[in-house]
Amino acid sequence: MNPGWTEDRVGALKKLWLEGQSASQIAKALGGGVTRNAVIGKVHRLGLSGRAAPSQPARTTFRPARPRAAAPAAPVQAPSAPRRLEAVAPRPIVAAAPQSPAPAPAPELPGTATVLTLGAHMCKWPIGDPSTSDFSFCGRRASEGVYCVEHARVAYQPQVRKSASKDASSDLARSLRRYI
Repeated sequence: MNPGWTEDRVGALKKLWLEGQSASQIAKALGGGVTRNAVIGKVHRLGLSGRAAPSQPARTTFRPARPRAAAPAAPVQAPSAPRRLEAVAPRPIVAAAPQSPAPAPAPELPGTATVLTLGAHMCKWPIGDPSTSDFSFCGRRASEGVYCVEHARVAYQPQVRKSASKDASSDLARSLRRYI
């Protein structure tokens, strides 16, 4: 739709553009079927480039949630020393599927880092449910990528090779599917 660019509208467009108004704001101010895209097109055809400071939406500032007045204040604890996973007896190795013994996952204790305190060289292993207030990250020194040594062992498992007997059975099953 052609908005009908009269001299008055073009003058208002130039004035608003140089004041730093956005194309959407100019379209609303001009009214009468003028769209944001029509404003952008006209600005380019007129060769308008210089602007005042571009308009920016108002940013909301982060405000931490205030504690509830009815709930008793929990004592603040200092961050604990780094935790170590307890060693677990290795599982017996089965001949058909060789695997490296993996320790059973230890229950996760609350981490020492939050989204706001997480640094570049801290373990970013998530602990807990992100939708709850007690969600945290491990926070220990990251030595292998983005995780500490213990969490890297869990995250980066060695690839398990398929055994020869498993390959043969899957080949047999694949060939039998043709006849079913």
